[in-house]
Amino acid sequence: MSNPLPHDHIIPFKDSSQSKKEQVADMFDRIAGRYDKMNRFLSARTDIGWRKKAIRRLKKDNPKMILDIATGTADMAIMACKLLDPDKVVGIDLSQQMLEEGRKKVDREQLGEKIRLLTGDSEAISFGENTFDAVMAAFGVRNFENLEKGLTEMLRVLKPDGRLVILEFSKPKQTAVRGFYNIYMKIVAPQVARWFRQNKEAYQYLCESANAFPERQNFVGILNKLGYCDTGYKSLSLGICCIYTGRKPLP
Repeated sequence: MSNPLPHDHIIPFKDSSQSKKEQVADMFDRIAGRYDKMNRFLSARTDIGWRKKAIRRLKKDNPKMILDIATGTADMAIMACKLLDPDKVVGIDLSQQMLEEGRKKVDREQLGEKIRLLTGDSEAISFGENTFDAVMAAFGVRNFENLEKGLTEMLRVLKPDGRLVILEFSKPKQTAVRGFYNIYMKIVAPQVARWFRQNKEAYQYLCESANAFPERQNFVGILNKLGYCDTGYKSLSLGICCIYTGRKPLP
């Protein structure tokens, strides 16, 4: 069994008796209808560029079968189809409402033949070993109940030499930037969320989970420990987020 990390104990609703997994699904069900609009507003649309840069890390590998972990409203799945032209992208998520929003977008883009969105637990992926050429996740792995268990599952379903790409928030290293970032995450984002009549707790949880996440070399160290090779990371936008990459070793 993979070891729980301090990050794994950060939960959205402090007074709830539900498991973290259940709380996360409930939280995203509540905010699904305005999730995309809020993301674009809070990041000034920067998140679109981050996602594109992450997906382009897969271009040289030319993956034909891609798994999108915590797919949400299918942003990554849709972008991957446009940028990489795979045969199939499978997106899995715990939140039914997020998946419903994603299916509407997939239909609008006329990508129903290529993208399949399924209810699924990223810590117990319902596909066999060596199924996917690439596995990707954007702002999803910090929501895992057991981070190492989820990363191990992602490794299991990757084909040998298959590529992992993860996009996740990180804390800026420059003092001035970090100060602004902390104020933004703790005060501005939850307040704006309330203006949008969203769930304020969701954005407070975002801040707490991002702060507790094992970032940069610490996260790369976890990937190495679990058996990934060719690992590394790249900081984006003054360190606000990072792209992490790795591969499944050849036999």
